Order: sequence, then structure tokens, then C-alpha cells
Amino acid sequence: MRQKIVAGNWKMNLCFEEAEELVEELIDLLEDVELKADVIICPPFPYLEMASDYAQEELFNIGAQNISPFEAGAYTGEVSASMLKSMGVTHCIIGHSERRKYFNEDDKMLTAKVNQALMHDVTPIFCVGESLPEREAEKHFEVVRRQVRHGLFHLDTGEFSKVIIAYEPVWAIGTGITASPAQAAEMHAYIRSLIAERYDDQVAGQTLILYGGSCTAKNAAELFAQPGVDGGLVGGASLKAEEFVEICKLAI
Repeated sequence: MRQKIVAGNWKMNLCFEEAEELVEELIDLLEDVELKADVIICPPFPYLEMASDYAQEELFNIGAQNISPFEAGAYTGEVSASMLKSMGVTHCIIGHSERRKYFNEDDKMLTAKVNQALMHDVTPIFCVGESLPEREAEKHFEVVRRQVRHGLFHLDTGEFSKVIIAYEPVWAIGTGITASPAQAAEMHAYIRSLIAERYDDQVAGQTLILYGGSCTAKNAAELFAQPGVDGGLVGGASLKAEEFVEICKLAI
């Protein structure tokens, strides 16, 4: 049976004191519950070391929100996979729609980022998802197929088995609109069919696929109960300790 995962993407929020307070509050709450899901928190770069120090309590893992496509060198402002690994970072979000949209990250760059992460034993959380116009034009399957194939299908079976996929319909991110449970289940099943076609049924059955896009304590239980939905990549709700922990408790 696949392990449920709940990952919190803090995005570009909180000052250092607020971030430390949130981590401390998460620890206090998580110590009092027995979860079936693995928990990952993804703070901004400046807070990774602080969060990693706290994570030694073994209540959660630490993920980064971005990673450089380069190994090392004269790339001002970049943060490499080896740097992240040296700070205890275990996961990294790659290909989030905000990176694709605002920073023009294309398939070639995302492939390089995936390769760098895997090279240094950092687990990619690879995001895919369609925009509202693409959904309305019934191109959502086509868009997600291209993103998965171009971003991940160059990997061999061993490498691919280390990847987590997050389906995030762009029209649901930060909007308060959530894909219906049926829509989420349909896309997760479709992604698995692509994996089975490229690799085999066993690989497809073992691949973790998370749902993201206005996932809250109110809708998480129904979303997580859908076949093929292995947890969530949570945005705004991950900034509220009590709600985030409640979401984690619903991943069973």
C-alpha cells in the first residue's frame, strides 16, 4: 500500500520569527497525534536550516521550493541540490505552476532540475496541471501528458521510482476553488495510465501522486479518499498550524 504524504508549501511568506514560531507550533501539535501520513514542510530558502534543525525531532521532513538546474559554479542567486542536501533537505518542489508562469521555467529546465535533485538524493515533488482555459477547452489531459512525458519520462525505472508527482490544476491554486473529488480521481488515474504505458503497471501502482489546489481541512478527507490520491501538496492552509495538522490527520 502506498504511503500517504502531506506536504506544506509555504511559498514566499513569513519573516524569520514567524517561520520559527510556526515550526514550533507544528511540533507541539504533531507530538500529540499519531499520524499515518508522512509530513513534509517546504519553507523559503532562508528558513531551511532552521526548519531542518527542528526536523531532527523526526516529526516531519524538509523540502525546498526550488532547486538549481546547475551543479555548481558562477550562477549568482542559485541554490544547488548539493547545498540543499547538506542542510538536511530531503525533498524539493519542481515545476510548480508559479515557477512555470512567472519565471518561464520550461520542460528543458525542469528536466535538468529533476536530474540534479536525483543525483544528490533529493526527492522531486514534480508538479503538473492545466490552466482554466486549457480545462475549458478540454485540453487538460493533453497538457498533463506533455508535462509528465517531457519532465520525467527520460528517467529509467529506478530513477522514476524516487519521484513524487503532484497534480495541481492551476485554476484551483490559491483561488479557493477546488477540483471536485471526481475530477481529481480522474486525472490521477490518467497519470497512472501514462506511467503504466511508459514503464509498467507495477511502477504505476507504486508511484505517489498528490493533489494540490486549495486543499483545506474542509475538503481534504473527501479528496484523500479518492482512488489514486496519495495525499496533498497544501498551500495557504500550511501556514496555519492547526489546520495543516488537521489535514495531515485526514490522510489515512
